[in-house]
Amino acid sequence: MAGHWLAEFDGSKVTVEVPASSANLGAGYDCLGVALAITNRIEAEVRVWSRGEIELTVEGEGRNELAEDRENRFVRGLEATLRAARGELPDGVGWRIGMMNAIPLARGLGSSAAATVGGILAGNALAGETLPMRELLAIASEIEGHPDNAAAALLGGFVVSAQDGDGVEAIRFDSPRDLRAVLFIPELRLPTDEMRAALPTAVPLTDAVANLGAVAVGVAGLATGRYDLLARLTVDHLHEPYRAAVYPQLPRMVAAARDAGALGACLSGAGSTILAFVDSMAGITRIESAFFAAAADVDLPGRVLVVEPRNAGARVVGRE
Repeated sequence: MAGHWLAEFDGSKVTVEVPASSANLGAGYDCLGVALAITNRIEAEVRVWSRGEIELTVEGEGRNELAEDRENRFVRGLEATLRAARGELPDGVGWRIGMMNAIPLARGLGSSAAATVGGILAGNALAGETLPMRELLAIASEIEGHPDNAAAALLGGFVVSAQDGDGVEAIRFDSPRDLRAVLFIPELRLPTDEMRAALPTAVPLTDAVANLGAVAVGVAGLATGRYDLLARLTVDHLHEPYRAAVYPQLPRMVAAARDAGALGACLSGAGSTILAFVDSMAGITRIESAFFAAAADVDLPGRVLVVEPRNAGARVVGRE
C-alpha cells in the first residue's frame, strides 16, 4: 500500500459545495432539472491507514440518519470516481467525512444526487481533475439511475439531459435573474423508489404526445426567454396523475399555486415538495398564502421556502 498513489494524500482534505435540484419540472420526466440555491457543504479527509473505516459526521438535514458505510452516496461517488480515474483503491483506505446539509431528505429536492455529485467532485479533485465533465456525469447517472437531478446539481441552471449510449448528453442554460421558486416542503417524506413504483408500465398515446409537446415548447420557451411557457411545461400527464394516488394532497396544492398566479407549478421530483415559479414579490406573497391555506385544507403540515434557481453548479471550495 505504501507505493499506492493515494498514500501520498493521507490526511488531505477536500471540501465541496453542492446545490439542491428539482427534476421533471412537470412534463420533463427524467430529462429536465433545475439547480436551486439550497446547498450542502461536505468535507472529505483521506485516511489511507484506517483499515477501511468510514467516520461520518452530519449537521443539519439527515443527522443521525445517513449510512456510515460504503453505501453512503457520497462515498459511492467518491470511490467510483477514484477508480475510474486511477484504478483500484487500497484495501485499507477510509474516509473522515463531515457534512453540513441544508437539502431536506426524501422531499424531491435532489438530496441523493447532491451527495453523489459531491463525492464525484471530491474524488476528481484528489485524482488531479483528470476526468472530463461528461464522464463525471456518466458516473453520477449510473449511481443515481437517471441523470436529471445529477446533471442539474453538477452543471447548475436549467438542464436538459438524456442517456446517450454509455454516456449522458446534457445541455444547460442560465435561469433569468428575476425568476424564483416558491417551495412548499411538507413534513411528509416520499421515498423515490416508492413513488416510482406507483407509475404504470404503459400510458395512453395521447398523454405521451401531450408531454412531448409540452417539453418541446417549454424548453424552447425557457431557452429564449418565454417564461410564460412554464405554464405549459409544468402540466404533466405521465407521472403526477399516478403519483397523486399515493400523494392525494398533490392536485390541491398544485392548483392552489396556479390559481394564485404562479408562472407554473408542479411536483418537485418524486415529491413531496411542491414547486411554483414566480417572477415578482407580489406573486411570492400570493403563492405563500395559497400554499398555507391549501395545506391546512388537506392536512399537510409543512413550510414555505423561497429560493433562486442557481446557475452555478457544484464546486470544490477548499483543499488542504
